[in-house]
Amino acid sequence: MKFYCRSLINYKRWSTRVVRVGDIEIGGDNPIRIQSMTTTDTMDTNATINQSIRMIEAGCEIVRITAPSNRDAENLKNIKEGLLKKGYKTPIVADIHFTPSAAEIAAKIVEKVRINPGNYVDRKKFKTYDYSEDSYKKEIDRIREKFLPLIKICKEYKTAIRIGTNHGSLSDRIMSHYGDTPHGMVESAMEFLRIANEANFHDIVLSMKASNTHVMVQAYRLLVKSMVEENMNYPLHLGVTEAGEAEDGRIKSAVGIGSLLEDGLGDTIRVSLTEEPEFEIPVCKMILEKYSINSDSRSDDPEIKTIDYDPFFYKKRLTNKILNIGAEEVPIVIGDLSKFNEIKYSDLGQFGYLYSEKSDKWHISDLAVDFLFIGQNTINFEIPGTLKIIYKNSSLKKENYYKLYSYNEVSQINPKIVSFLECGLKDDFYDKIIDLPNCIVVLSSSSEQNLAQQRKVFINCMKLKIENPIIIRRNYGSMGNDKFLLKSATDIGGLQIDGFGDGIWFERLNNLNFTNETAFGILQASRTRISKTEYISCPSCGRTLFDLQETTAKIRSKTSHLKGLKIGIMGCIVNGPGEMADADYGYVGTGTGKISLYKGQEVVKKHIDSDKAVNALIKLIKDNSDWVEP
Repeated sequence: MKFYCRSLINYKRWSTRVVRVGDIEIGGDNPIRIQSMTTTDTMDTNATINQSIRMIEAGCEIVRITAPSNRDAENLKNIKEGLLKKGYKTPIVADIHFTPSAAEIAAKIVEKVRINPGNYVDRKKFKTYDYSEDSYKKEIDRIREKFLPLIKICKEYKTAIRIGTNHGSLSDRIMSHYGDTPHGMVESAMEFLRIANEANFHDIVLSMKASNTHVMVQAYRLLVKSMVEENMNYPLHLGVTEAGEAEDGRIKSAVGIGSLLEDGLGDTIRVSLTEEPEFEIPVCKMILEKYSINSDSRSDDPEIKTIDYDPFFYKKRLTNKILNIGAEEVPIVIGDLSKFNEIKYSDLGQFGYLYSEKSDKWHISDLAVDFLFIGQNTINFEIPGTLKIIYKNSSLKKENYYKLYSYNEVSQINPKIVSFLECGLKDDFYDKIIDLPNCIVVLSSSSEQNLAQQRKVFINCMKLKIENPIIIRRNYGSMGNDKFLLKSATDIGGLQIDGFGDGIWFERLNNLNFTNETAFGILQASRTRISKTEYISCPSCGRTLFDLQETTAKIRSKTSHLKGLKIGIMGCIVNGPGEMADADYGYVGTGTGKISLYKGQEVVKKHIDSDKAVNALIKLIKDNSDWVEP
């Protein structure tokens, strides 16, 4: 079964059971809930209360607080009472790793307990084991023995549980059986979920978090598929873990969370930014704007019953290569200067091409567009040799210039000449394009549900063996930066994760430099075109052992020129080595003022003083020949 949602071509929310967390209900027909997590020391009662209030007043509906020890778990009572005295009844979630006894204490105090199935019972040793059927069953019995006491308490106190799988902390048992895969993440949760079902406990929410958006989306989809096959329908908490900071963190979160929301999946979300937690809430609100309770959309199109791609495994759609577009080429980016009255040298600077009059040379950045659309304009100067031009309604005939035809001009296209064809969601599109092997399709949509509708075009092209490259074009008018960033990441990210789209073309009337950076950021976040350093940094919590925001900024300032390198910056050991399975280098807090450095998952230097650790990281990168001078 390849299906994991109610509809591939319309927005239809997946129907789940309802789970009550204090006075809040999650799932069913309830609104998609917003939550975040404190970054204070849990033993600092006043600081945690004050930060929780800032989060709540920003719109946080559920507050998560780490409880790494029994002592921290016990102090949740003081925090809860302090909030109640100030008039705040917002439910609290205790975040538990490694310590079942802390979970059992917290379950008698707060409204929900989050456990990580990768480390609730197990201590990761990064070893591979060969399990027989009998020995694996004994492992499940061991989980049951540790997990049932918590279930019993939760039943008595009406406390909900989130079974929250992290890609970075899968147990050795799961890694031995399934590897570091979305399937392994799902099975990690299902082991615990089946035990809860046997015990007739159903106040459960599930999550599948990863810093890699492909892994995250595929894991949630597989989880729904697995639950459907076993007659389950528990609510989903969505999040991209260790998303990072600033625009990059927001884009990555919107790509992962937005892709699943477009599928109709998700009942509560958290955006994990390396910033103060109250700053996460407006981002959540903006992502959720279009997903109201009754926002199911329906078209007259028949539902798609079969698909020719695997939604649980990334593979780029098979296309012909035309110019540098399609086949195995990375997705292109098209800049738009069609609204300008006159195009000057300096205008190209917004799209990564900087002209030096003194040396009469072009400087080309890593965020330089591949094509520039000039509409009916002309360019009266020599352009860089790497840049190609798309024009409209003129007789320009120059090298690297290609005409864009409107849909009603399709009969004018010479099938032997490379051209672009702009079309919307036209039913007769397939018949016309099939005889134009040198035509690059520019697919536009004005629909609010554009991702689902454009996905339908890709699915139909695959069925009909139409292999022309397709560029995704979206018009955002004069939309503000914050909204544009999140909306475009949602619109494009889900298509990229499914392997759909050979390029991005954003039309926007303002902030063209920001528009261009966002296009490249979306491709980076969806892992389809790498143009800069990637930082996998956690949002901080009470376990964090150094100033994460300051350190991330310091590391970024010294390494942001290392295109393609992935650097993990982790506040503590909980998810550090695991989440850094996807990183080239890691910087992990292992004690107060102490840092350990990793190459991949292997620790190479331990307990470095934090004031020397950034320079030690740079030396490690240099020693492994991955450093280039800025």
